Amino acid sequence: MTSEPACAIRKFRKDDRKDVRRICCATALKGKPSSLFFAGDEILADALTLYFTDHEPESCFVAECNGAVTGYIIGSRDVSVVKRLARTSIMPRLIVKALFRGTLFKSKNIRFIWHCLVSFLKREFDEPDFSKTYPATLHINIQEGWRDVGLGAKLIEAYLSYLIAQGVAGVHFATLSEQASKFFQKQQFELLYAGRRSYFRYILGCDIPIYIYGKRLS
Repeated sequence: MTSEPACAIRKFRKDDRKDVRRICCATALKGKPSSLFFAGDEILADALTLYFTDHEPESCFVAECNGAVTGYIIGSRDVSVVKRLARTSIMPRLIVKALFRGTLFKSKNIRFIWHCLVSFLKREFDEPDFSKTYPATLHINIQEGWRDVGLGAKLIEAYLSYLIAQGVAGVHFATLSEQASKFFQKQQFELLYAGRRSYFRYILGCDIPIYIYGKRLS
């Protein structure tokens, strides 16, 4: 008989940072690795996780199974703070870092950036602002081999309990995955917005959906 894995949901610790970044890059494109569209895991991990792990680690949780981090939920109580710091500090420094290291000049990255720019000019990034009613945000990922065993639901439960204890009125977030969309519906999140984006069409052969979900907490 195969023994059940020993799993626990706990608060993020500083030494979890490398695992969060690793899982982020391993699952960046609808559960598949970032290497499909971007060369430079450090830059991508900075863009997607640095605010949460370095500026608001108290709002982050990890799933640990058999002594190893297998998933995470990172978030913020106020997404407007995330956007402001990203705009004024994190992204400018990240661009300089990417230029200095030559990351932006790699052919794979030039192609990805070009398609993102075209998508932006087509106004595919335009979306409603839900931050007043749903001020918090989240980003959740489970590494391959540990999905569909209940870790996602447990991470959501831990994070929502934390937000409620902090007196946060609501939370919203975006997902590009139809499978993830079904998961969030099971967790009783409300679909607030649905759209489509074309910047991964050159890889996937089709547009990808974007869903924004939210939940009132008080």
